[in-house]
Amino acid sequence: MNGSHRKHVIELAIAVVVVGTMTVALAWLGWAWYESRLPATYSVMDYAIPDDGGKPLPEPMSGHAMPGMSHDTSIAQLHGPAGTPQRRFTLTAEQGPVKLASGRVVQALSFDGTLPGPELRVHQGDLVEVTLRNRNVAGGVTIHWHGVDVPNAEDGVAGVTQNAVFPGATYVYRFRAEQVGTFWYHTHQSSSAEVRRGLYGALVIEPASAGAPASGRGADMVAAIHTLGTTQLVNATDGVERHAVEAGTPVRLRLINTDSVPHSLDLAGTPFRVLAIDGTDLNGPTELEGKTLVLAAGGRYDLGFTMPARPVKLAVEGAGTGVALSGDGRANPPPPTPGTVFDPASYGRPAPTPFDASSHFDRSFALKLTRKPGFFDGRPGMQWALNGGIFPRVPMFMVEKGDLVHVTIENSTGAVHPMHLHGHHMLVLSRNGKPVSGSPWWSDTLEVEAD
Repeated sequence: MNGSHRKHVIELAIAVVVVGTMTVALAWLGWAWYESRLPATYSVMDYAIPDDGGKPLPEPMSGHAMPGMSHDTSIAQLHGPAGTPQRRFTLTAEQGPVKLASGRVVQALSFDGTLPGPELRVHQGDLVEVTLRNRNVAGGVTIHWHGVDVPNAEDGVAGVTQNAVFPGATYVYRFRAEQVGTFWYHTHQSSSAEVRRGLYGALVIEPASAGAPASGRGADMVAAIHTLGTTQLVNATDGVERHAVEAGTPVRLRLINTDSVPHSLDLAGTPFRVLAIDGTDLNGPTELEGKTLVLAAGGRYDLGFTMPARPVKLAVEGAGTGVALSGDGRANPPPPTPGTVFDPASYGRPAPTPFDASSHFDRSFALKLTRKPGFFDGRPGMQWALNGGIFPRVPMFMVEKGDLVHVTIENSTGAVHPMHLHGHHMLVLSRNGKPVSGSPWWSDTLEVEAD
């Protein structure tokens, strides 16, 4: 065999290898694309990867049924209590023009034609009934009670705890308001789009003893931060919302971040205390001044102070929006200067908790957030991944009622990510290996920074 012939044979072999490799790669890409497609309806549990947290599960649970229940029990059957409600509301979801406090008209989705939707105030122990009506939101709606521990069928997650409510239909939610604090409600049908377009509102659960006249309880107000397209809002204002508050009045200012990104806020004109995080009071909060508050996506801070003689201003950094308080309600002082960031991990005084880092945990889980190339429902790109899996092939943490659960969350995505639990609250034990040293820090919406 001459040299020229050997060269052709080698070149042919290389070509066959390259073509074979490309064929295998294309076949794998085709398979990955095909497998990533989602049917019109599906159960997440059929795709998820069960994780028992290191403790074997009873036989019924290994088949993905709820503990103590038959395999055909649906969480959609787990409704709130019967009885005559103490508080009854109707919320109508609609699409159309909404007039802001400034007089500007925007196109939005809304509850009852307002941004935010109506503020719902109830008392601890109230049986609450809310009827959701969908007037014309084509994509369907639900209501999720963010931070409120409710029975599954009342949780408002389309495709999981109920079906979406489409135009002309209604759905009735019933739950007992057991907690006290600042919460909010929003649609959970295509929530990344529909909440952003305006389907949200504030929910405040007051103590059962708070039935005294408002004049005897000071000023209690909500500041809901939201971004509608390119318009920044605080409540219904695309500027500064002003209130008249007499000097010496106790003020509780309830901050709610209804966006999917964190916001930085500054308060000037008075020292203040952070009274609560995510609806849970802090122990021994001390006065702060010149601190920037970084509010997690979906998170809430309650601020408390005594109104001074001078004006007080809350400002959303980089937005030109905020809340101004003064004796006559006319003042609008300049924006505060940003300060050092408030750290809840070292704020307040320690207090006993039902468990701590030294407790024996029944189950321990690790959750690692990353990004990786792949397909989601047939669409290629850099996808979010949980423990290496792209939704819906992600971990499903399996627990039993009464389990004490330890979860370590690691974020390697390069972006801040909020972790929100439905129906549960978490006690933050440590951050980056450093134990929490201040007040017990209970949260339902925890911002996890990128490493």
